[in-house]
Amino acid sequence: MALESFKAQISLLLEEMVNQPEDQHEIQEQLREKLQEMRAMGLPLPADLVALEKRLNDDFYAAGT
Repeated sequence: MALESFKAQISLLLEEMVNQPEDQHEIQEQLREKLQEMRAMGLPLPADLVALEKRLNDDFYAAGT
């Protein structure tokens, strides 16, 4: 059941990213935390979310330079 709960939470976060772009940075951090929690629990991460996480990290580091 934990996997389904994570999927629902991540889905809500992705909706928030679209509907509240002014809070995008905060929502990205929450998404990263959820993916880290999933990793810590040994749950499988969907490939599309792993790709999104990489893109968010790349954008974050590119903006910092």
